[in-house]
Amino acid sequence: MSTPTSAKPNRLPLIIAAVAVLGGGWWWHQHSQSAKEAAANAKGGAPMAVGVATARTMDAPLQLNALGTVNSTYTVTVHSRVDGQLEKVHFEEGQLVKQGQLLAELDPRPYLAALTQAQGQLLRDQALLQNAQLDLARYRQLLGQNSIAKQQVDTQEALVKQYQGTVKLDQGAVDNAKLQLDYSRIIAPVGGRVGLRQVDPGNIVHASDANGVVIITQTQPINVVFAIPEVSLSQVLQAAANDKRLSVEAWDRDNRHKLADGKLLAMDNQLNTSTGTINIKAKFANEKQQLFPNQFVNVNLQLGVRKDAVVVPTVAVQLGKVGNYVYTVGADSTVSISKIKVGPASGDNTIIEQGLQAGQQVVIDGVDKLRNGAKVKVIDRAAQTREAAAAASESKPHRKHGATGDWGKRHASAAN
Repeated sequence: MSTPTSAKPNRLPLIIAAVAVLGGGWWWHQHSQSAKEAAANAKGGAPMAVGVATARTMDAPLQLNALGTVNSTYTVTVHSRVDGQLEKVHFEEGQLVKQGQLLAELDPRPYLAALTQAQGQLLRDQALLQNAQLDLARYRQLLGQNSIAKQQVDTQEALVKQYQGTVKLDQGAVDNAKLQLDYSRIIAPVGGRVGLRQVDPGNIVHASDANGVVIITQTQPINVVFAIPEVSLSQVLQAAANDKRLSVEAWDRDNRHKLADGKLLAMDNQLNTSTGTINIKAKFANEKQQLFPNQFVNVNLQLGVRKDAVVVPTVAVQLGKVGNYVYTVGADSTVSISKIKVGPASGDNTIIEQGLQAGQQVVIDGVDKLRNGAKVKVIDRAAQTREAAAAASESKPHRKHGATGDWGKRHASAAN
């Protein structure tokens, strides 16, 4: 008789249950620990690292920053005043020229011929006038002797006046011929920089040509046009009332290098309703030719100096439901929200009208994670950056002079 074998108990469900219990206990422990840490942080137990700056009193220069476009004072398309064949060009493309400088010459021979003809006609009529005047003098003498009728004297006087009018017409024709001859020489109407030549020598040019001969743009002086928002208009008007010639600086596109210094020239007479801005024009002497027509530049409009103003870095100023505010650091290393009234900007700083005193510390780094009453730890970000750079520099391997040669010798000896 065979005895039945006993079945082995199935332990898999027990193992799964034990793992689930242990996993649940671990998760609860971690969750409760995280909750405790969050509560501790909320109570200020774990101070947050922040960077701070001190509010200070200074004579703060006021300025407005804007994007401007360089405009030529005069832009002239130089046309020929008469028709003719272009014979000579006396400028190079891109050259700086002066007002009245000779730019080009047309064939002058047709105009010389017309001038000669007008001068000949003038001489002929002047001779007729002179003869008529002599006859008039004789007729008047004879009239005094009762030798001729007065009608003959009157007729001669009329003839003299007729010849005088003819001579004047001839003189006008001579002057016009001289003018046409002068127009065959094309001169610069303004000083400035010439562009690319629009026509080559040998071509027939006309006074009605659309492109002209060349375009001149005046670059000394030169203007910059920029726009400021409507909210800044009163500030500019007040500064302009105190100083009619406010200083203006033009900087390059990266705002790193100053290109030129100028003065406020004029303001537009109305606001642009579509953009809410007003256009302002500044004038620059441009001695170094740093400004070029249609160039984009950064403009700094200087509006004077605010004496003894309380300033903080602009990055410290926040905007929320309460309006503008800053986080100030107290003696107990806790931060509090201080509502402020801001004034105009002064470079990287902002003038504080109300709500802050000189000497108070404000948070400029790590503001996004702060809450009112939070504990903070003030750190020097600049010092940390310098230390990290120094540590990275020290950690780099320094190859000694001649190391490559020594390694080559050792490699050669090992090969032998």
